[in-house]
Amino acid sequence: MHVLVVGGGGREHALVWKLSQSPAVEKIFCAPGNAGIASLAECVPIKPEEIEKLREFARENGIDLTIVGPEAPLAAGITDLFQDEGLLSFGPCREGARLEGSKVWAKQFMQEHGIPTARFETFQEQEEAYRFLERASYPLVVKADGLAAGKGVIVATDFQEAAQAVRSMMEERAFGTAGESIVIEEFLQGEEVSVFALTDGETFYPLVPVQDHKAIYEGDRGPNTGGMGAYSPAPVLTEELAAEVSRKVFEPLLRGLKKEGIVYRGVIFGGLMITPDRGIKVLEFNVRFGDPEAQVLLPRLRSDLFPLLYETARGNLAAAAPPEWSSQTAVCVVLASQGYPGDYEKGKEIRGLEKAQELENATVFHAGTAFKDNRTVTAGGRVLGLTAWGASLKESLEKAYQMAQIIEFDGKYYRRDIGHRALRRSDNE
Repeated sequence: MHVLVVGGGGREHALVWKLSQSPAVEKIFCAPGNAGIASLAECVPIKPEEIEKLREFARENGIDLTIVGPEAPLAAGITDLFQDEGLLSFGPCREGARLEGSKVWAKQFMQEHGIPTARFETFQEQEEAYRFLERASYPLVVKADGLAAGKGVIVATDFQEAAQAVRSMMEERAFGTAGESIVIEEFLQGEEVSVFALTDGETFYPLVPVQDHKAIYEGDRGPNTGGMGAYSPAPVLTEELAAEVSRKVFEPLLRGLKKEGIVYRGVIFGGLMITPDRGIKVLEFNVRFGDPEAQVLLPRLRSDLFPLLYETARGNLAAAAPPEWSSQTAVCVVLASQGYPGDYEKGKEIRGLEKAQELENATVFHAGTAFKDNRTVTAGGRVLGLTAWGASLKESLEKAYQMAQIIEFDGKYYRRDIGHRALRRSDNE
């Protein structure tokens, strides 16, 4: 089988890495790829948003399955475009991608189909939002409606902060057209967890839970990022709660999609809050593998990834054996460029990659890297995902942080408290 992976970040490196281990996969292309992916796949200079060019490439190169990594091409309708040409693509159609592409639509969908979520209001007019904020209780959460690379969510502690968030999104267009409409919702106390399931619209296979770290600074402080680290399993999601997620989230989600005539074939990613007094609440849905969640999910997958994705895309997921998982704990520590998630410099030489790769039960996933003058250099805000797995969280973290000390580049930054909630929970047991 010939496979095309769309994207060029850490998630896509993890997908290529896992697919390269499949006996069914003969050749992997990645568009556009990165410096790390280039060792496992043929990189193609096509951007993820250039969906017509991707379609032409898939047709001309006999691609048997295209796996779409990022959300933007899904929201733009890449799956619909491929289907029109008889090409197989893993990822939901444009309508299904609205679960991530429009927070307003997603919240209204959850409300209509009985999926537990935070109380909310939606706004298209700035003045109307201000009037709501004047009588609201704080803290609360302001969300841009459209895609904002994981950064369009602001927790406001008072009216001034909330009004500034609305102004930034709706007037100053900090997130472009994503802020034309907004959601304002109640702030939920609890612990977050990421849950995933593969589905072809009829069958769904839940995947193992992951906990992400969105805030840039230790102690979960500072602005949100695309993710500074992750670990799996996430002890907060017990077996009992996992069964509840299937019953209260995935099952009504599939029923709702079918009721609205949406054929969803891909991965569904729910960001959940486990509240102490109100149970499970869905914060948001994403329509692709998470980043850096994929970097800890896929190393724990013992079974072959390709047939799971292939049969999902064909609408025949039940024909694939359910995924099998390692009992080990996997962690990912993200090395970022100084200044991220704001402005940062690129082109810094990365040293120590080969030495870090010598460690057993560990690997380096490239996120924002490039080749320049025969050197690997930084080319993004999140540069590398250092992933390790072992018998315990402590063992895996020790190895990941060992890699973080080996690898060097100017302005290197990383959080030193990845997994702190799980470590605290194990210390209290």
